[in-house]
Amino acid sequence: MLLPSKSLVLGAATLATLVTAQVDTQLTGTWTTKSRKVFTGPGFYDPVNEKMFEPPLTGFSYSFTDSGFYEVAYYRAGANPTDPKCTKGIIQWQHGKYQKASNGSLILNPITVDGRQLMSDPCAYQNSVYTRYQQQEVFKQYEVLVNPFDKAMRLNLYGWDGTPLNPMYLAYRPPQMLPTQTLNPTKTASTGASPSSGTTKTKRDVEGDHDGLVRDALSRNAMLKQSAYADRIWWLGVGLTALGGVGYFCF
Repeated sequence: MLLPSKSLVLGAATLATLVTAQVDTQLTGTWTTKSRKVFTGPGFYDPVNEKMFEPPLTGFSYSFTDSGFYEVAYYRAGANPTDPKCTKGIIQWQHGKYQKASNGSLILNPITVDGRQLMSDPCAYQNSVYTRYQQQEVFKQYEVLVNPFDKAMRLNLYGWDGTPLNPMYLAYRPPQMLPTQTLNPTKTASTGASPSSGTTKTKRDVEGDHDGLVRDALSRNAMLKQSAYADRIWWLGVGLTALGGVGYFCF
């Protein structure tokens, strides 16, 4: 019987350590900004019926698992100081796999076919535009700590250039997430989470094609279900404009 050499054993141990180091269990759970109105999971996006649900306030949420999966939900509104009627609203959802790099950064690789975005821009489109969406995220560093004011668990993320995001607070552990596998596979696209740098892959106006932008379109029936809901984003965005300055410091 041949026994494994010392170098082989050490190599296997080193490899196991590297694999384990790719995730950080401190991140496990669902985190959300101070508004505590935006959460990942089925309350934000329904992949079966292709519906996105509008939170009452803007914010964002990230969820992580012990096994290296993640999910992210964003709801943002942007004011137009020259024309209040042109306030933009955007809802984004992605999931995939994450890893912690040797330099301490986090790399989030989405499942390219699953990401979704609902964008409202009343001065550009008559209806909201619902699209596939993919964007790899890189965070230069992160911190998990106890907030000194209310003793809540807090997650600080820093963008690729070191710019801090609004802090998030632990909402659920274990995390509140949709299934981690590919939810809407296509015939031509890869179903795995892989590095990507694009955004939208296909576009469809909520109530139909817009200026021929649609190619490999999402289900038309799904888009029709969005129409009444999507129009409300315009008006909520207008209301949030007045709270934009305050919201920046609160989230």
